[in-house]
Amino acid sequence: MHVLTVDHISKSYGEKILFEDVSFGVEMGDKIGIIGVNGTGKSTFLQVVAGLEPPDSGSILVAGGATVRMLAQDPQFDPEQTALAHVLGGDSPQMAAVRAYEEALQALELKPGDAALQEKLVRANQRMDELDAWGIESEAKIALSKLGIADYGAKLGVLSGGQRKRVAMAAALIQPADVLLLDEPTNHIDNESVAWLEGMLQKRKGALLMITHDRYFLDRVSNRTLELDKGKAYFYTANYSKFLELKLDREEREAASEAKRKNLLRNELAWMRRGAQARTTKQQARIKRFEELQAAAPEKAGGKLEVSVASTRLGKKIIEIEGLTKSFEGRTVIRDFNYIAVPEDRVGIVGRNGLGKSTLLKLIAGKLEPDAGEVRLGPTVKLGVFSQEREEMDETMRVIDYIRESAERVTTGDGTTVTAAQMLERFLFPPAQQWTPIAKLSGGEKRRLQLLRVLMEAPNVLLLDEPTNDLDITTLTVLEDYLDDFPGVVITVSHDRYFLDRTAERIFAFEGDGTIVQHVGNFSDYQAYAAEHGVRSAGAADAGVERKPAGAPEETAGNKSAFEQPAGPTKMSYKEQKEFESIDSDIEKAEAALASVQAKMEASSSDSATLQDLLREQQELEAKLEHLMDRWTYLNELAEQIAANKKR
Repeated sequence: MHVLTVDHISKSYGEKILFEDVSFGVEMGDKIGIIGVNGTGKSTFLQVVAGLEPPDSGSILVAGGATVRMLAQDPQFDPEQTALAHVLGGDSPQMAAVRAYEEALQALELKPGDAALQEKLVRANQRMDELDAWGIESEAKIALSKLGIADYGAKLGVLSGGQRKRVAMAAALIQPADVLLLDEPTNHIDNESVAWLEGMLQKRKGALLMITHDRYFLDRVSNRTLELDKGKAYFYTANYSKFLELKLDREEREAASEAKRKNLLRNELAWMRRGAQARTTKQQARIKRFEELQAAAPEKAGGKLEVSVASTRLGKKIIEIEGLTKSFEGRTVIRDFNYIAVPEDRVGIVGRNGLGKSTLLKLIAGKLEPDAGEVRLGPTVKLGVFSQEREEMDETMRVIDYIRESAERVTTGDGTTVTAAQMLERFLFPPAQQWTPIAKLSGGEKRRLQLLRVLMEAPNVLLLDEPTNDLDITTLTVLEDYLDDFPGVVITVSHDRYFLDRTAERIFAFEGDGTIVQHVGNFSDYQAYAAEHGVRSAGAADAGVERKPAGAPEETAGNKSAFEQPAGPTKMSYKEQKEFESIDSDIEKAEAALASVQAKMEASSSDSATLQDLLREQQELEAKLEHLMDRWTYLNELAEQIAANKKR
């Protein structure tokens, strides 16, 4: 069933064309993922489709009787309204019937013997029957619970911005709509809520258009992809994985076409240089052809986002956490936590919202004081903190001045020196945009600017708190590549399962009551461990079904269940293969270093100062050796799984 038509719409702001001459149709059951670099107009595009903003040209046609609803990035609220009332506040007949029934019931409780109120309740009861609306209130409470809102009567004015966004999402999911528009629905919700939302949208029968950077979410929910790129719209009947293949094919075809155009242009240029005399019709035709070939040059491709900022040298002592405990209002969020960082540690922190993940980062950064225990940072540690709490920016400041406040120039990983302006270009801020006020940037562009400022300071320990919020996939992909080569330590709080799988090699799982459990491996490894040992993982769905592992195939006629375990890996990643080849020698070196330190300790038994230094070095080496042994076990098990799968 056709529900919506986008007919040749265009939108510009000043000289910047966001999108031009975009046309497509939406059918019931379509689940369209919208992607593109921050600042390309994705949110504006959704607002135009929703009818909240007019296009410069073209039109949006909604089929008769079809309803369109949108969850904006920053929804508006009545601060005095309760969470449940907001969710039940839609204008559909079912929502009106639920509200009328609740009002009649509450009035009768105040005046039990009132005949008029009893009659009103009977009529409300009949209306609920007619519209089959009895399950809506229950569904609203379930949605709020799954999204982390336990107090249904809490007034919106006292909730945090993230909590209000989750209330708005519950309302968008519960209120009937033929076309649902979601702008970054996975921001501000934890892994468990993301998994539940994923399942809800997979089962939803109506049409869906959504902007999201969550690649696993896109892969599992969407069946069509719309890419906005330099004012143009490209459509793919594919989820995210298939989209990447189709986009690569398209770009290769365009590159071949461009090579052919350049060859023709060279021939025409040679003819022009021989002294074409524009007198005959034939010569005029050649000149016109030359001009058309010149005009046919494609737009310059967007600069590749490169992040090769060098980090400050890191010493042997990095981060030592001993007996760390922190409570708020009598509730312990971190209890007796211990951790020693080793070089190139990659830690992912997961758990439900409110358990203390961001608190741990703030304790490491020295922004909070522990109740017990301590955090010791090495003398060479230079922290880079990228917080989910947006830094206050002077939005009257120009983009380039904001970066120059951090550093005028920086040395990159290959030893060259580049200016702030050059780094901004690498971060997709062209020269003209560098001199504009920050206020004119989109929310995602501001986040990208803040990330650049953090990296320009050349940190050697990165603390990333929900880094994927509001950053586009292009930025995330290059950030992931940067972290591959980053020589320091990275500790990340994130609900983005793909990002954690891509970057983390150890998981700190907040599992309630202040307990933090450490697991070697990425997020999918942790989920597999939790499933195998009957542990409720910090990112598992709680919707009556087993959580689908990352990378599991979608349900098809030959695939009995979307939640069955996949056959298993068929090859190692490039990074895993390189690590597998060197792990034995790395262990030997660590063991030799440990033996050397132990020998020095025996020789220095009467020198207490030297002995203390050697003892600290021994602890660091033991922690490093333990980490290497865990990786050796994981990589060898992975190699055995791959070998077994190849024999099948």
